[in-house]
Parts: sequence; C-alpha cells; structure tokens
Amino acid sequence: MVPRYSRPAMTAIWEAEARFKIWFEIEAHATQKLADLGVVPESAAKALWDWWATEPKIDVAAIDAIEAVTKHDVIAFLDWVAQQVGPEARFMHQGMTSSDVLDTTLSVQLAQASDLLLADLGELLAAIKRRALEHKFTPTIGRSHGIHAEPTTFGIKLAQAYAEFDRCKARLVAARAEIATCAISGAVGTFANIDPAVEEYVATKLGLAVEPVSTQVIPRDRHAMFFATLGVIASSIERLAIEVRHLQRTEVLEAEEYFAPGQKGSSAMPHKRNPILTENLTGLARVVRSAVTPALENVALWHERDISHSSVERYIGPDATITLDFALARLTGVIDKLLVYPERMQKNLDKMGGLVHSQRVLLALTQAGLTRDTSYRLVQRNAMKVWESDGALNLLELLKADPEVTAALPASELEEKFNLDYHFKAVDTIFARVFGSD
Repeated sequence: MVPRYSRPAMTAIWEAEARFKIWFEIEAHATQKLADLGVVPESAAKALWDWWATEPKIDVAAIDAIEAVTKHDVIAFLDWVAQQVGPEARFMHQGMTSSDVLDTTLSVQLAQASDLLLADLGELLAAIKRRALEHKFTPTIGRSHGIHAEPTTFGIKLAQAYAEFDRCKARLVAARAEIATCAISGAVGTFANIDPAVEEYVATKLGLAVEPVSTQVIPRDRHAMFFATLGVIASSIERLAIEVRHLQRTEVLEAEEYFAPGQKGSSAMPHKRNPILTENLTGLARVVRSAVTPALENVALWHERDISHSSVERYIGPDATITLDFALARLTGVIDKLLVYPERMQKNLDKMGGLVHSQRVLLALTQAGLTRDTSYRLVQRNAMKVWESDGALNLLELLKADPEVTAALPASELEEKFNLDYHFKAVDTIFARVFGSD
C-alpha cells in the first residue's frame, strides 16, 4: 500500500485490526452455533460476546509477539483472545481449521472492497453522463489508427466510455456475488468435526453465501475471476485516460486536464501543462492488472490445499483494491473538471480540406452507377492531392473540377455530401441506447 495512492475507507478494510475483528466474529458466531447445537457450553459463547461487548481494542502488537513464537497467525490470535476471555475460550475453533477463518475473512474483505468500488463506479458514471449530455452534439473528428476518419461528437466519445464502465459495474456486481462465500467445513472440507449448520449460520451472520463444496480452502477460481474483473476495469480506466492524453497533445488540444491556479507543469519549462493525472492512471492500471496473472496461477493448489496462494493474496488483495479505488476516484475528478475546446475540435475537423466526407462521395458515385472500384479511384486521386497539400486544397472544389466525377454527380449533389450534420442523425438513437429514453 502506497499512501500517495490510497484512500482511507479502502485502506481501513485491510488494516490488521480490521482483519482480527472479522476473525473474532467468525469464531464467536461459530461458537454460538456450536452452543445452540449442544456441542459446547452456552457459557463459552456468552463469554466471548460479553468480552466483545466491552469494545476491546485489538492489540495487534501483542498478537504479533505471540506469532513470533508460534509461527502461526491464527493460533497466535486464538491464544491472545484466550488470554483476554479466560478458560471459556478453549471452546473456540472447535472442529475448524485455519483456512475456515482466513478464507471467510478474505471473502468479507473483498465484498467490502467491492462495495466501495461499486460506489466509485457510480460516481464515475454520473460524471461521464453529465459531460456526455453537455457535449452531445459537439462536433469532433473521429480517428482510426490515429488518423482523421469521419466526424463524430464528443458526446458520443463519452457515451462509449459510459457504456463501457456500465459493463464494468455489472461485471463487478457478479464478481462480488461470486467471491462472497463462507467456508467453515473443517480440515479437508468434509465437516467431519463440525456441523454444516455452523457454516450456514456464520454465512448468514456475515452476509455471505455458503460455499457449496470446499476442500480446505474456498476454490480459487472465484478469486481469479474477481481479480480479472478488477483488471478489466483498470484497462477501461486506461482507455479513457489515453483518450484524454491524446486530446491534450499540443497538435490536437481538443481537451485537457484542469490546470489549477499555482500548478506547475515542469521544473525546467514554465509553459508546460502536462496530462499528469491521466499518465498516472495509465501507470496505476498496470499495477492493478499485475494482480491478474498471480490470481489465475493461484487456482491450481496441491490436492485439498497448500499455501502457495496465501502470500500472493496478502499482496494483491490490498494492493489491487486500494489502487483501483484511488484510480476510479482520480478519473472521476479528471472527467468532472475536464476542459473541453469545441472551437479547436471544429478547427481540426476543417483542417484537411473536407477529406472527412470522402465516404459519402464514394457511396454517392456507386449509387449513380459507377463501379465501387472506379468510384474509389476517382475520390482517392482527388483526396490524395488534398492530403499532400496538408489541407491547403479543398476536396469539394477538386471534385467539382473533375469531369469524370461531375459526369456522375452534379455540383449541387456534391455539395450536399459535405454537410456535417448528416453524420449526427443517429446521435439521439445512440444516447437512448446508452442512457435510456429519458
């Protein structure tokens, strides 16, 4: 966890004290159900909950000191709780194994992290929608291969981003449901020494689903899907961040990150206004995606369990969720304050002498009776003159002066093919698909 890229609510989920509190709740709920079943005395569960009602401070340092001797974190925790609660604590952990506690806790933490990330996505979607509606009909050039293609609107660019992040949200909802399972099934998952009712009870208390069949661990395909989903969200963040970075390039400058009063862009060049936030997002996306391959490799464990996954998850659980939480919030801020320059968008649209309308002329020539190959050749030979003049020449004027073209299409029809508004006739349809009929 890097404080520079962390936010308090998400970081708190992964603090040692928060983890130990979940451990206690799992143990206490399990003991309560065991007492209900008559396996342990009711006084054992009462002793645990009475102590917990005093709102005790978890002494992380004391637990760590015990672990330094036991070399086992769960045993160290149980020993420390026993010191606080007294003899009744001996009934904790009856029929359970460490993974029952560790895996169920991780499920709780990842579910909690998911809730924060879903809220982050909700805020990002709201910001994108607002700006998309603001620029619904703001003309801009669409690019393929980085080259001018055909006109679009800046609102459509943002609508595409909205739809993508809306899919991300749906995937995360599904990933949360898949990861939020509870396993209290004993040493190799057979419930030999603990009743399945205990698992069901603990799951209900913690807001989890019951793991249908566990070995000694919750199957790691669930975790692999969860972290893969985070990786996809990170890639979507990078995609939008790169769009902003390209639009801020000096030669383009159709949009740029907000530049605050007093902000400095370079230690050497006072004129610089760099896209530092979206560059940062590109880097953070790489960090989140770096968790995906280890999570996939964690799926294959030896037999009923080994701990090759454990060290990996101690890293990627906090790092991926904390980083993604920060990145989503940062991207929301970028979009919310994004400076948009419609005049520059129009200037860039007009830069190449009407080349962006070439397809309409091509199609019109084919409809006038020429073959597609002939139509393409006629348009291209005029378009290349405009291209090589860097927009100094005008495609419409060249086409009007080309007798082979005007033999098929009179000047008035050619002029109609250069109408910018033609390209925006389906904008309302696109927005209705993305945002709904409202």
